[in-house]
Amino acid sequence: MSEPIRIGVAGLGRAFTLMLPTFVADARVRLVAAADPLAAARAQFTRDFGGPAFEDVETLCARTDVDVVYVATPHQHHAAHAALAFAHGKHVLLEKPMAVTLDACTAMIDAAQRAGRVLIVGHSHSFDRPVARTRELIEQRGFGSVRMITALNFTDFLYRPRRAEELETAAGGGVVFSQGAHQVDIVRLLGGGLVETVRASTGAWDAARPTEGAYSALLSFADGAFAHATYSGYAHYDSDELMGGVGELGQVKAAADYGAARRRLDGVADQAAEQQVKAARNYGGAQYVPPGDAAPQAWNHFGFIIVSCERADLRPTPLGVEIYADRERTFETLPPSRIPRVEVIDELHAALADHRPPIHDGAWARATLEASLAILESSRLSRDVALQLQVPLRQPT
Repeated sequence: MSEPIRIGVAGLGRAFTLMLPTFVADARVRLVAAADPLAAARAQFTRDFGGPAFEDVETLCARTDVDVVYVATPHQHHAAHAALAFAHGKHVLLEKPMAVTLDACTAMIDAAQRAGRVLIVGHSHSFDRPVARTRELIEQRGFGSVRMITALNFTDFLYRPRRAEELETAAGGGVVFSQGAHQVDIVRLLGGGLVETVRASTGAWDAARPTEGAYSALLSFADGAFAHATYSGYAHYDSDELMGGVGELGQVKAAADYGAARRRLDGVADQAAEQQVKAARNYGGAQYVPPGDAAPQAWNHFGFIIVSCERADLRPTPLGVEIYADRERTFETLPPSRIPRVEVIDELHAALADHRPPIHDGAWARATLEASLAILESSRLSRDVALQLQVPLRQPT
């Protein structure tokens, strides 16, 4: 494929702003059109990219100059908007989580197959190069089988400005849907994909934000390996301290940033006011700050991770992979790409230009959602939950 992949964006919210530096910097893609219910966001897109922006997603999907629809609308709309894209013969790059229910995931997989189009779900942090390189080292370096994975992340997620549905579990709100889509995806990739059972507890400790803000889960794999995954979004301890002070997006964090999320909510009277705060910071809002053109200082990451193999422990970091082998400790440096999240476009381009099956396809993402839903079910029932829809990690071709 010599011409850039032409992307139409469905949803110009927070997810889009995080992917925007990637779309702008990577010459393999070009933003040509968009859809969003907010007039200010549509106007911003037209100013920035010169392409049309529509109020409804179907008009976007019907355009002949769009190759791929990037579905970045709220979680509960993913299935409907992906179906529109497939019905109009478009490929789909879908934001995580894939959906709120497994039936919606299956409907998308079936729609992609009927249309003969590619479905890739991401960005999730299992795309991150240090994570992928850790998996390569497991397969290539003779460290033996994976036996245990430890993953933890403490952030301010729950106190970032939210819409009402983002604080309602049934609508896909809370950390299990939004953040489990990263952490569960990572441990599945590192462990080979085939989670057999999940046992978990969740925490919802703030009545003003009545959804899960924390979880701790034990995921047992079919080959006997297990992963312990813990996440807290309650804006107290910040586990970026364990990552050399590098934030999730590869940026160096200042000590003064501590408590910023809670401070932004000071004086916000109600949910309507909080939604206005969020809209003001989003694309096209009064406080929107366009991304700079500085190259990333480090890779994206999703907290502290150690993979314990039979003959080594491996730790992906924002700058590379720490290797703790039997008799020596080494560090494999991974210089950051000038394009943030370039790994997403690598996979998309390989699928469309080289016809290589993507790793993060619909079946893979559905399996991650199944494990995430099992965290909620296990906590509710206080028992192990068996999984039925898991798939193995696809080996690169």
